[in-house]
Amino acid sequence: MNTDLQQRYQQLKGALARVGYFRRGSLVKRFMTCGKPGCACKASPPRLHGPYYQWTRKIGGKTVTVFFTREQANLLAGWIATGRQLNRIIAQMERLSLRATDRFLKEIPSHARKALAARARGKRAPNS
Repeated sequence: MNTDLQQRYQQLKGALARVGYFRRGSLVKRFMTCGKPGCACKASPPRLHGPYYQWTRKIGGKTVTVFFTREQANLLAGWIATGRQLNRIIAQMERLSLRATDRFLKEIPSHARKALAARARGKRAPNS
């Protein structure tokens, strides 16, 4: 593997090791109306209730929403930011790994590639 690729990959591994707690999902700050007919939230202009801090994520293909206090939301925002950082690090590692493994594969002689491919399929390689 190219020395630059190796160095960058090692840097990313180090960054990955430094990643702390993380969460996936979205955090929003919402102001809402209620169901009471005479409430100030129905006035013109409305005085909405809130803020409410809502964290949404997918679990088993279903959207799950949880409400948090402002203090909890501040912590959660940091963990979500860490999760996004983790995604970026992994995406960079994947791109570098693809480049490096492509180079490795190109360096294998064609007869050896055929033998490796045949072995991967469970067949014996033809004698060359």
